[in-house]
Amino acid sequence: MLYSIRDVYRIKNIDIEPNWHFVFLILKDHKTRTMSEMAEAFQLSQPAVVKIINKMKKRGYIDIVQDGHDNRKRQLRLSKKAVDLLPMFETIWSAGQLSIRQMLQDNEQFLAELESLEQQLQHKSFNERILTNLKCQEK
Repeated sequence: MLYSIRDVYRIKNIDIEPNWHFVFLILKDHKTRTMSEMAEAFQLSQPAVVKIINKMKKRGYIDIVQDGHDNRKRQLRLSKKAVDLLPMFETIWSAGQLSIRQMLQDNEQFLAELESLEQQLQHKSFNERILTNLKCQEK
């Protein structure tokens, strides 16, 4: 699906990446965020977030400004270009969500299974499970 989304962006002449979607949404809702806050929201390392943000800045979608209270902090915000194009992006994202709902409409069992997986992951993370299995294999 990720490649399909990338193809849709290419067909529509949009120069964004699929993994930028949540950056747009978070900054739309919260106006500004620090790199640390973004890393926490995505549960990614700060270097991974910096890489995404730098690509977005290079393409003109993000402005980075010094924090008014703490000069060590940099605040991220959507650029004018991003704000202007956001309605078009949201239309595409909405069509994508509709497409997923349509595909899942006749498959309630899949949704129940997915919910079960999410509950299991809340109890014990995927990486914890892998490490446990590795210990068992090493014995």
